[in-house]
Amino acid sequence: MRQLPYRRPRKTARRGKRIDTPFGGIFSPNLTPDRETGLDAWTDDEFYRALHEGVARNGARYYPAFPYPNFTKITRGDVLAIRAYLSTLTPVRNTPPAPQLRFPLNYRVVMRGWNWLFFKPGTFEKNPQKSDEWNRGAYLVEGAAHCGACHTPKNMFGADKRGQAYGGGLVDGWFAPRLDGAERSGLKSWSVEDITEYLQSGRNGKSHAGKLMAEVVVNSTSKMSDADVRAMAVYLKDLPAGAPEPVVTPPPPARMADGARIYKGACIACHEADGSGAPRIYPPLPGNANLQSADPSSTLRILLDGALTVTTPRAPNTGSMPAYSRKLSDQEIADVATLHPQLLGQCRARGDARAGGEGAADKFGQPALTGV
Repeated sequence: MRQLPYRRPRKTARRGKRIDTPFGGIFSPNLTPDRETGLDAWTDDEFYRALHEGVARNGARYYPAFPYPNFTKITRGDVLAIRAYLSTLTPVRNTPPAPQLRFPLNYRVVMRGWNWLFFKPGTFEKNPQKSDEWNRGAYLVEGAAHCGACHTPKNMFGADKRGQAYGGGLVDGWFAPRLDGAERSGLKSWSVEDITEYLQSGRNGKSHAGKLMAEVVVNSTSKMSDADVRAMAVYLKDLPAGAPEPVVTPPPPARMADGARIYKGACIACHEADGSGAPRIYPPLPGNANLQSADPSSTLRILLDGALTVTTPRAPNTGSMPAYSRKLSDQEIADVATLHPQLLGQCRARGDARAGGEGAADKFGQPALTGV
């Protein structure tokens, strides 16, 4: 690809975006076409090697916070298209700080061993047994979108746990829900249309995107073509269920009563007595993936900090959830959060008893939890 002529930087910046990991902080590099601190002096081969092999221009190894284990699947043509776009940005002269990682990870040479154990470079290969749409979705989800970077649990070395792809993972204090076909906490109850709408707007009739996923929707998936988003949905919907979901054990009746009391006082005005809410405005709680998950981290964060509805061109903001950290005691927050999914995630719709009694399925298609 022809190198663009050097342009005098017009902006200055202080640092890159900090990315917090369990091992310390990493700062994103300068991707603008600045010759001294950015990408302008890079060759196409150097840029492709960075994304395909995780190797910097000077031969140093990147950390997987830069998701080269996913980017390696992107074709060379698409990699160079990304470079062509980056070359159109306004140059910024900026050298981010060095990574702030604990010993021995502060030495990049350690990544040679990590790569040997956990990284297999290779461009995406189509599955001839699947449709073109499925393969397009797989290419995007596994590669450029790198969905598994957040939604797959990690081992003690920060690598994906083998055999647990898309089984949910903890990211910066938030829990990214399962994307496999798990019945309660996965996507089994979601249709391709549900997933498509969620990726395009940050909400659908079943759930709303939380803070980190909201950033993904606003900055990425909402800007993709309708065909590409649907292809991703087709692929995700086809993922089989992975590890069995944890057995739900209801808390003691006294604590359930405390949680119900707090829910009636703090949540019922928007989410209704049965948790049905107002889909696409106030998210419904029965069958909600975050509330069904075994990890309550996201529920706690939303209760403490509140939540802002995603705003995209096709779905304007409809309001926000207030933070309850100053309105509820620590024990009250624990009572509500600990009761997910018993009280919130699987709360029985009011009509269940009339429709079929104990054990009937609720109106979202999820089995009603007996005894709650």
